[in-house]
Amino acid sequence: MIAAGLFGAGSYFYKVAVVPAPKSFLSKPQKITHSNPLYPAHEWYQHVNKKRWYEVSATRHLILDANYIPASKATTKSVLIAHGFMGNKDKMFSYAYMFHQLGYNVLLPDARGHGDSQGNYIGYGWPDRLDYVKWIKKLIATNGQNSKIVMFGTSMGGAATMMVSGVKNVPRQVEAYVEDCGYTDVYDEVAYQAKELYHLPKFPLVGIVSLINHVKNGYSFKEASALNQVKKNQRPMLFIHGAKDHFVPTRMVYSLYRVDKGPKQLLIVPGAGHADSYQKQPKLYEATVKTFLEKYVK
Repeated sequence: MIAAGLFGAGSYFYKVAVVPAPKSFLSKPQKITHSNPLYPAHEWYQHVNKKRWYEVSATRHLILDANYIPASKATTKSVLIAHGFMGNKDKMFSYAYMFHQLGYNVLLPDARGHGDSQGNYIGYGWPDRLDYVKWIKKLIATNGQNSKIVMFGTSMGGAATMMVSGVKNVPRQVEAYVEDCGYTDVYDEVAYQAKELYHLPKFPLVGIVSLINHVKNGYSFKEASALNQVKKNQRPMLFIHGAKDHFVPTRMVYSLYRVDKGPKQLLIVPGAGHADSYQKQPKLYEATVKTFLEKYVK
């Protein structure tokens, strides 16, 4: 009886955590009005020339969708931008604008199960890491072997960025990573959210959800570890996190920063909540990213 109840609770929470669908705990998107500081970026994104790119996922043969925005002037520099949990490429317009202003070609993929990409589960960056490597290779095939590539992501996309950093044989053209508010691993993040949002215990619930996910999607939550991947990284990485992040707790970034073995920098943005650092402190954010990339991407 107890086992059946636990499995039922695990199945319910699996749908909440892993199945793509509207989530009650996510804030509704704001309308971008003239008074909003993001308005110029939003207007630019609506009207800029966007090329539609497609790729096949590294596993399961899903069709993945992306927007590619060439730089205003021909360049070897490109950025791959990874969105967050239940986000999509279009929601990353402000970051696309920032990198466009820095002179980069911009590639904005939809992760599996998000936006216009196929898929019926949220990968939390783990299966997606291999998809992003394919997108990186597509950038190189399009723009040449002398490409200089940055990977950037927020939240789930930040975790995916770190997960990519530990993939064996990531193309040498990837010269730097910028991650914003990514989590240590999926197990820790799901356990944190179970407690914060639903007041549910980590044990045994998260283990049950992880087991269901392993059966359905081929990976366990503990296996999906940005922390273990960052330990393998030797390339420059900028870590960014809001000082008041209560969705991916700020404490996680210190563990991630500590184990990274490449050139690195940490920016804790005062007063910023989850994925809110750029909007809260745009000048600080832009200046930090610009200075970091100018140092390592030449």
